[in-house]
Amino acid sequence: MSGVANHTLPRPPRTRARRTSRAVLVGWASLGVITLLAAILGIGLLVGGAPSPVRPGGGSATLAAPAVDVASLPESTTWTSVDGAPTDPAPEGLTDGRVVHPVRDTVVHDAPDGRPIARMPAKQIGDTWLPVIAQQGSWMQVLLPSRPDASTGWLPAADVESAATPYRIAVHLKSRTLDLFQDGTRLARWTVGIGKPSAPTPTGRTFLLGAFSDDQQKYSPVILPLGTHSPTHDTFGGGPGTVAIHTWPTSDVFGTATSDGCVRVPADALKRLAQVPLGTLVSIDNA
Repeated sequence: MSGVANHTLPRPPRTRARRTSRAVLVGWASLGVITLLAAILGIGLLVGGAPSPVRPGGGSATLAAPAVDVASLPESTTWTSVDGAPTDPAPEGLTDGRVVHPVRDTVVHDAPDGRPIARMPAKQIGDTWLPVIAQQGSWMQVLLPSRPDASTGWLPAADVESAATPYRIAVHLKSRTLDLFQDGTRLARWTVGIGKPSAPTPTGRTFLLGAFSDDQQKYSPVILPLGTHSPTHDTFGGGPGTVAIHTWPTSDVFGTATSDGCVRVPADALKRLAQVPLGTLVSIDNA
């Protein structure tokens, strides 16, 4: 079987000036094989029923008036690149589990009260949930889904809804294993497949960006795209080269480095991971 499989990543919804026809994809309270990333926005991509992050106290944040024309800024999505975004200062670090969801298109700054560099849509592959890696006053620094990889940005707390996830996913490339943690306790470990030497799985910290299904392929009932990209491929089949977690029809790939950058997991692992909230931290290291 070919090392490259075909699937279709949904295009980001269009906003305001390009107002979206609502993309449907459920959140789960959470390419290698990333090819043929084409424009499928619609209702047929849905994967149902996973939980959302737990919102402390419930309710939504009060919106702050934008200081700039949000629509004039480039989007930050898995399909785009954002110039001037700060690099993750601690790519091997952990977080306290806080995640945020922009309640509308929100300005991304390069520092607290800094220069606007992008806009973060409320939806892209389902609702947008981003891990918080730092906070200064009323500003939250988050990991971005756009290129360059390991990009970060600052969002005003007034423009986001906050939640928490107790989970963390750790991928270890040398041992070719994946661990699922809850509240710091390891729940499970699986042997997985990783990127081959010519198309390695990128290291550093990223996050679960979405979940979707694709009728164009049969190798995985659910695909979990991450907020990172192939370091060697600019595109797969016209798409952005987004790295994902998914399963595979044959077990001989587990424990091997044969994918084009994606993390291939057993079916029982995918079932567990599909219940992890969006925005959950994913650490990828060389251990």
